[in-house]
Amino acid sequence: MFAAIAGSYDLNNRLHSFGRDQAWRRAAVRLAQVRAGDEVLDCACGTGDLTFAFARTDASRIVGTDFTQEMLDIAEQKRGDQTGRVSFLRADAMSLPFDDGSFDVVSIAFGIRNVADPGRAFAEFFRVLRPGGRVVILEFDEPRLAPIRVLNNLYTRVIMPRTASLIAHDRSGAYRYLPKSVETFMKREELQENLRAAGFSQTRTHPMTFGVCVAHVGVKN
Repeated sequence: MFAAIAGSYDLNNRLHSFGRDQAWRRAAVRLAQVRAGDEVLDCACGTGDLTFAFARTDASRIVGTDFTQEMLDIAEQKRGDQTGRVSFLRADAMSLPFDDGSFDVVSIAFGIRNVADPGRAFAEFFRVLRPGGRVVILEFDEPRLAPIRVLNNLYTRVIMPRTASLIAHDRSGAYRYLPKSVETFMKREELQENLRAAGFSQTRTHPMTFGVCVAHVGVKN
């Protein structure tokens, strides 16, 4: 399904978030508090937008992983001459091919709800982080204000699936699945509970754009 929409993924993200998706990613990078020499793992990186945002920090190494090779192929094309610090690897977020304590930051943007067992992924994030490492998760949520929530639901459940499918020439049903996955996925409080169950402390949420998107942060002590 994600392979079918890889070619138009970036365009649909920009159009249907009204450009806010990039601002949310920049906010995630700020919340990660990357220090000089840090090593960053960006899971479910898709076409690499958040990975490349981390490349604008002083991190010494940034690795983007995704389950869909077609997404990674586009990320590699976008990388161009940015060799050395940035690399991409096909991997499953529930079984990461890295040693314990390999990274200082682990991120995942709009991908945790597509993982079969989020709890296993959280445990893997915790495992591959060094003590003091930070996890940053971007995920969609329902706005708390009723009028905003009604408008957002109309847009995401009715308008966006149709226009995005037209743009992508998609028959896989990806853009019908995506809003349903947001609707049925755990809400922000439950996600925070799952982070704490995995061992993370100092967990907190940062709602953005009226709560359409929420950044979740946790620390491995």
